[in-house]
Amino acid sequence: MMYTAKKCGIRFQPPAIILIYEGEVKDKSRQRIMPIRNFSKFSDCGRAAEQLKYNPRHKAYLEGVSLRQLEKLFTFLKGFLWGQTLDQTMEQIQRETTIDPEEDLNKLDDKELAKRKSIMDELFKKNQKKKDDPDFVYNVEIEFPQDEQQQSCSWDAESDDEF
Repeated sequence: MMYTAKKCGIRFQPPAIILIYEGEVKDKSRQRIMPIRNFSKFSDCGRAAEQLKYNPRHKAYLEGVSLRQLEKLFTFLKGFLWGQTLDQTMEQIQRETTIDPEEDLNKLDDKELAKRKSIMDELFKKNQKKKDDPDFVYNVEIEFPQDEQQQSCSWDAESDDEF
């Protein structure tokens, strides 16, 4: 059976993920409440999101919900358990999901680098133009201004002794 997720949210007391979805009958919206058990303010949000998404009872329903969205919902719950307001938690999530263009990614460990790459992939997919988009153009050619004199770089210069 195919389910189409429409909305996904969180309830704090008692903790649960709430999913509004449509089944095979498209005219009728349904609600599924998935209780969150054994989650504390010290729990890992990414791991909890993976466990919920791949749980055999909820897997078919959460197919249309991204792992990143579930992780954000668990972060909201974690912030609530720490006593933070929603604004404080939103600010924290914004800091964690924004990539600094000046940051040196070579200095990050594998886990942090994978996190940054997934954020970049998600941003790319969000901004990607597809064939079905109304403002899609197949072949775009752009002329860049040549006002300044071009600087030569040593790494792209061909030398005779290379061949």
